[in-house]
Amino acid sequence: MDFNEFNNPEWKLLAQVSRPSRYCGSEWRPYEKISWDEANLRICLAFPDVYETGMSYYGFQIIEGLINSYEQKYLADRAYCVWPDMENLMRAHNMPLTSIEHKRPVNEFDVLAFTLPHETSYTNILTMIDLSGLNILASERNNCDPLIIAGGYGAYTPEVLSKFIDVFCVGEAEALLPELLPVLENLKGSTREEKLREISKLPGFYVPLCFSESDIVTRQITKNLYRLSSMIVPSINIVHDRAAVELFRGCGRGCRFCQAGMVNRPVRERPVTEAGESILSIINSTGWEEAGLLSLASCDYSGIESLIDDLSPTLNQRRAKLSLPSLRMDGFSIGLAEKLEGLRSKHGGITFAPEAGTQRLRDVINKGINEDMIVKCLNEIFSRGWERVKLYFMMGLPTETYEDLDAIAEISYKALKLGRSLGRRRASVSVSVSGFVPKAHTPFQWERQNSISELQDKGRHIKSLVHDRALSINYHEPEQTFLEGVLSRGDVKTCDVILRAWKTGARFDNWTEYFNLSRWLEAFEYCGLNPEDYTRERNEAEKLPWDFINVGVNKSFLLRERHKAYNQELTVDCKTGCAACGLACKTPC
Repeated sequence: MDFNEFNNPEWKLLAQVSRPSRYCGSEWRPYEKISWDEANLRICLAFPDVYETGMSYYGFQIIEGLINSYEQKYLADRAYCVWPDMENLMRAHNMPLTSIEHKRPVNEFDVLAFTLPHETSYTNILTMIDLSGLNILASERNNCDPLIIAGGYGAYTPEVLSKFIDVFCVGEAEALLPELLPVLENLKGSTREEKLREISKLPGFYVPLCFSESDIVTRQITKNLYRLSSMIVPSINIVHDRAAVELFRGCGRGCRFCQAGMVNRPVRERPVTEAGESILSIINSTGWEEAGLLSLASCDYSGIESLIDDLSPTLNQRRAKLSLPSLRMDGFSIGLAEKLEGLRSKHGGITFAPEAGTQRLRDVINKGINEDMIVKCLNEIFSRGWERVKLYFMMGLPTETYEDLDAIAEISYKALKLGRSLGRRRASVSVSVSGFVPKAHTPFQWERQNSISELQDKGRHIKSLVHDRALSINYHEPEQTFLEGVLSRGDVKTCDVILRAWKTGARFDNWTEYFNLSRWLEAFEYCGLNPEDYTRERNEAEKLPWDFINVGVNKSFLLRERHKAYNQELTVDCKTGCAACGLACKTPC
């Protein structure tokens, strides 16, 4: 870092805020920065949460690496949402939001590109736009302002942000950016309307100001996953502080509650050799002491055992830990247990997601696991040295009864007793229970969401069944679950609610210390809307606010799956047969 940068007024504020390291940059980068003046197109990637959360988002590493890989001189930089103490100081000193690497005001870029990771970050988007000196409403921006685009899971239900965002990117960056960036480069100097009109003609882009009711926006996908050979290394500890590689994208399991599993189809695997070379290259170039193998269900990767064999010598030599964030109890084999046994990963905890306590409810959600699989998996884990197990469940699922909730405690106790019976005297089980949110583009998108009081009662009931200090049960705040549900199935009218909540102080709604439900309820009342209209059961014939987004999985398939759920009928994994979801794959997913 150039010492002269400390003359920047922003640095003088850092002594007055918590975690000033969030704003300093000083990262190690695997590439040379393009100078500001030589860039033909300048893109600021914006993440609506703090630095240590945003830097843990693997997709950001992919997008920045992808943009920097093009032969054209495209400049990619990043910006993150500032914590409220920093926001207050910036407003008091009339200081704009700046990028991490080049320290340029965000409004000087050609494009401000937001990632939409979760609904409760939406007010942070408005904070970042406002701190950039830009108008909150897209309709009030002028030709000198950067275009504000957005992608990620939130782009599949875009109406809730359609008054703030100029362009929604529907699909995967590897497929969208090669089409978008040359158009933006060629249109530099054109009017804002001309840019938006041309972008609206490209497949996979939703431009609210150029959209007609008869239009359909189709998700764009890539056949080949982008390969990272190195990653940006942050200067501070982040949430997921590790090297990482995406093993595969998509999931053919068909869990009926899972939006990611539906909208990321079909499954595309990275070759084992490529995955191994990538993770070892990243570790060698960065010095990270942990490697993460990412996917929706790592056990489903066809080459998982071969990959661990390839990685083990280097990881053990470097005393590096291996993490498999997503594991299924039916996919955790003896072979995989043996592979992990030789790595440091066994010294930490291990996480599984049964999702539901009874077999009946697991069949409703098409989880595809039974009691024998659960017991067999736990037996392998505890017998091979693990002492800490974490289990994820949901409450509020369709057709749920209190018997299903009782079974969550029963399975948890069974896991603890099994660990102790296998000689793990310090065995412990941590249980996390989250409220079910019916997500768009899933078979449960029509379902009613449990109210706050219902989730509170259910959470307290489950906790009341636990009386062992080695078994801990926590449940996600029902108020935040309620807001997530409202925003995840909202329409264009919800924009006004978000704006009102933000104006009255809503910030970091996914952080418990800042979340304030009363602020949101006041915003709904101010806008003349009832939030429970968004958590109600939807009629199957009703037009949904996101119906114009075609994710590939068709509505008739989702309806069939909903009806099968109520009949407790299972649907096959795409690996073993075609479920006729609408993707028309040449081969099964």
